[in-house]
Amino acid sequence: MLLYMWVGIAGMAGALLRYGLGLAVGLVWEGGFPLATFLTNMAGSFALGYLTFWLRRKPSVHPYTSLIFGTGLIGSFTTFSTFSVENIQLLHSGQTVTAVFYILFSLIGGLFMSWAGFRTGSGVTKGGDTA
Repeated sequence: MLLYMWVGIAGMAGALLRYGLGLAVGLVWEGGFPLATFLTNMAGSFALGYLTFWLRRKPSVHPYTSLIFGTGLIGSFTTFSTFSVENIQLLHSGQTVTAVFYILFSLIGGLFMSWAGFRTGSGVTKGGDTA
């Protein structure tokens, strides 16, 4: 039962972080591209890739840590549903090119950021060796 509480607390923190990032980006970005969600999902992809593989190298870390931070914090920080709705809104408003770029940048960027997080978290160096 304690695990559920910690996942919920981490989820609340992730949602608040996403909301805060959205507010901050909104102060400096007024373009048609949904930058706040894009940045959130890129950061979350990197963080989850990093965390997943970094934790594998730390046997002293409790196994629930991955659930608390991966499912709770990062899971509520990132948002596929907002990404989906924003794309529908872009298409509905005739911004097809922006929607296509958003989809492509999100897919390619998310995979790249997950890979970069994995490389960083697993300690892989340029030569392919682990640190």
